[in-house]
Amino acid sequence: MLSLRPLLPVLLALALVGPAGAAAAAQADGIETARTGRQIAPGIRLESYDRLEADRWLRIDELLVDLGGRGGVRAEYLGGRGRATVAEAAARHPAGPGRRVVAAVNGDFFDIRGTGAPLGPGLGGGRLLHSATPGPGAAPAVGFGADGIGRVLRIALEGSVTLPGGAVRPLAGYNAARPPAAGLAAYTADWPGTELPAVGTAVAVRDGRVTAAAPPVRGPARRARPAPGTTVLAAAGGAAAAELAALRPGDAVAVAARAHPDAGPVPVAAVGGREALVVAGVPQDHDGKPNNTAAPRTAVGFSRDGRRLRILTVDGRQRDSGGLTLTALGRLMHRLGAYEALNLDGGGSSTLLAGLSGATALALENSPSDGELRPVSNGLVLTVPAGSGRTAGYRVEPVGGTTQDLTRVFPRLTRTLTATGYDALLGPAPGAPVWSADGAGTVDSAGVFHAVRPGRATAHARRTTAHGALPHGELPLEVLGPLTRIRPTQARIGLAEQGESAGFRLTGYDAQGAAAVVEPRDVALEFDRSRWRVTDDGHAGFTVTALVPQATGRLRATVRAVGAAGAAGAPGSGSGPTTELALGAGLVTLPVTDLADVADWTGPGASAAEGHSGAGLALELTGAAAQASAAPPRPLPVPELARSLTLWVGGDGSGARPAVELAAADGAAVTVRGPAVDWTGWRELTLPLPATAEPPFSVTRLSAVRGTRPGRLALDTLGARTPPAGPAAAPVVRDPIVATEAGVRARPWRFAVEPAGGSRAGTGDAGADFVLTGADRAQFVHRGVRFLPLDTTRRTLGGGGLDRMRALREALAAAARDPATGALAVVRADAPDTVDRKETALTAHLLAEFRRTTGKRAAVLTLGAPAFAAGRSEGVLSVASPRTGRTLVGVDAFAQGDWLAVRQTR
Repeated sequence: MLSLRPLLPVLLALALVGPAGAAAAAQADGIETARTGRQIAPGIRLESYDRLEADRWLRIDELLVDLGGRGGVRAEYLGGRGRATVAEAAARHPAGPGRRVVAAVNGDFFDIRGTGAPLGPGLGGGRLLHSATPGPGAAPAVGFGADGIGRVLRIALEGSVTLPGGAVRPLAGYNAARPPAAGLAAYTADWPGTELPAVGTAVAVRDGRVTAAAPPVRGPARRARPAPGTTVLAAAGGAAAAELAALRPGDAVAVAARAHPDAGPVPVAAVGGREALVVAGVPQDHDGKPNNTAAPRTAVGFSRDGRRLRILTVDGRQRDSGGLTLTALGRLMHRLGAYEALNLDGGGSSTLLAGLSGATALALENSPSDGELRPVSNGLVLTVPAGSGRTAGYRVEPVGGTTQDLTRVFPRLTRTLTATGYDALLGPAPGAPVWSADGAGTVDSAGVFHAVRPGRATAHARRTTAHGALPHGELPLEVLGPLTRIRPTQARIGLAEQGESAGFRLTGYDAQGAAAVVEPRDVALEFDRSRWRVTDDGHAGFTVTALVPQATGRLRATVRAVGAAGAAGAPGSGSGPTTELALGAGLVTLPVTDLADVADWTGPGASAAEGHSGAGLALELTGAAAQASAAPPRPLPVPELARSLTLWVGGDGSGARPAVELAAADGAAVTVRGPAVDWTGWRELTLPLPATAEPPFSVTRLSAVRGTRPGRLALDTLGARTPPAGPAAAPVVRDPIVATEAGVRARPWRFAVEPAGGSRAGTGDAGADFVLTGADRAQFVHRGVRFLPLDTTRRTLGGGGLDRMRALREALAAAARDPATGALAVVRADAPDTVDRKETALTAHLLAEFRRTTGKRAAVLTLGAPAFAAGRSEGVLSVASPRTGRTLVGVDAFAQGDWLAVRQTR
């Protein structure tokens, strides 16, 4: 998933004012690249931002909370009744009379392969809910007092069991995830797991009396959660188990348990954590210690007085965000102002939810690494006063989201808007608004904006009474130039079976390449209605459903009408831009390789062998070899719509596990593993492709890991189970900057691009002022154009991206200040395996914002590309000069229209 948060004006400021204005966002080890923020409730704000580090991208979401203030914010224990997603737990959390839930985050590490209960201590409503495991010793946690103030502390169990006759025994565990090896453990209705662990000998106690004696011990057995008011006392063995076994119904037994903090009062609410990140204002060094690897993270930090709470998640294990080590997380929390900070559970558990003004449900803010919400044991939830419910304003948004392509619209097309009422505390306030608009369009009574002409517009949602208009909400909109073309977000849709659905949107472009979503109401569709159902998905897109088990077809989408100038017009005024999608339903197996070239495969432990139906590959796992693998002569492409791979495996019962190693579209390594081979003879395996990785894939290696004994696996015929969608239509768009040679030479001056190993300046060379043959020369200015050659030999996530972004920001600042500079041209060598797509997108965003705010021009010149190409996006021109031939570029940095004219010559 490619993610670039909306680039706010502050981002352009970073690019234009240079390092002095970027102290908060640019550190020695990285730069902030984008930021958004919103108020969740009085005293709670969400800040979300992206960073580019020397070796990774980062996505960070951060809740800033004022505790103990007039906002009435409380942090409370979340969950505790078995594993559930943070969203499920937050939806059923009892906020109490006159309060509402506005944010939630995952909490403690938990017994993920056992009971699912949290491993640390937990308190809710001033009561001890569970102690840490193992044992009653102090364990780290974040706690909140009756005044709302928070702190990092350690919480121990202080408990006892008084037996008949007055003997007192220490309590070794209280609702702990794992029963203590020795001593007595107590379990109550507050047990936070799904079922009790195998606790051995146990008795039930109610109202201070034994109600059920210990049954004969026939081995450990799991028990249901105790009923409210009942305590189950348990012991794994030894003297404690013998004492429990001697109890009889009616015996007097008293159980006492309370939290014992290392300092200060007992918190009202607390959630356990693990590693200290910041202690007394000092970030902690975890180098060489467990868990100090780059991963998704959740952390909680406090200011020195405990009144400022910071809850932070960092996405990880994704191409868009590589995660942080504990050491780096501690430094980040310290840099953000935490005096004390604690690491909570991370990995696939990291989840942050926050409310929107007027909404009744929370929205997911981060990107969990599992691709979906993981059920977790507990968390923290923020609650605030509920508010009056009287409308104080409206949150106005386009249907489908708040991305830039949904706040834009083409002339004579529409954008559907929603208005959500909120009260003075940003809580829900139901009530329909009255709509209006000013500027380049109108809004009807249903909240549909109708664009009239290019320019700016503002949609207003107001509540009116007999006394006139009351507070309102508004949404700035941009009406682009006339629509010139459309394309689908995906050119092919493949559905595995009848009844399965998939979605797509249509994106339109004006003559400058500015993009906006085209809504279903403005589109006419042609398709075979006996095979497919296509509906408006209610989010500015379409849903395609297969009505038959096996089919192929095409879908044609046409903007309903356009005027003579290319703008969409009223029905009947002519046909608008058109695009097509290929459709397929059912699965067929397409070949990836039959291993006919097995002699050219190389790797340790690999050799040619007899296959299932021809040539095959043998992977030897003998001697000390723990793994064997073989790589093809070149990566093998997998069909883009493939759902799974098929592989014939000749087994020997050794327990070895075969695997297919792949590269995703973003370069990420992906491995799909087969089961342990406990059979002999040939068997065809089906290996599902991960939904979270980005297709298309290419096969880089076949491998196997050793099983319970040495073995030899034979492999044959790798295929892909794929819906049979046909080829996608690829419309050819010729950009106006592609000109004749006379058109190029009509410009005031020219330069040439040739494939070679350096750059040289000169005159009289076919009328060119200079010739570019590489991107390795220094930045220079020539006749109103600032040329910025960028070194693309270093990978984005190897420091190259950080250096290039810093150079680009400095060049943007210089170009913006210089009145003699009319344009900035970024020059770089074609390097798709080095410069990742997120860096490319960020470069394009910065150049487009530079163009929009300064009125100056921008272009990207790519040298050594596979083929000649010229185009534009958001008004930024792009020219790809091929590895062969010569490209001549005519320039007028201060022209009224296009400032470049391009011609490829031999």
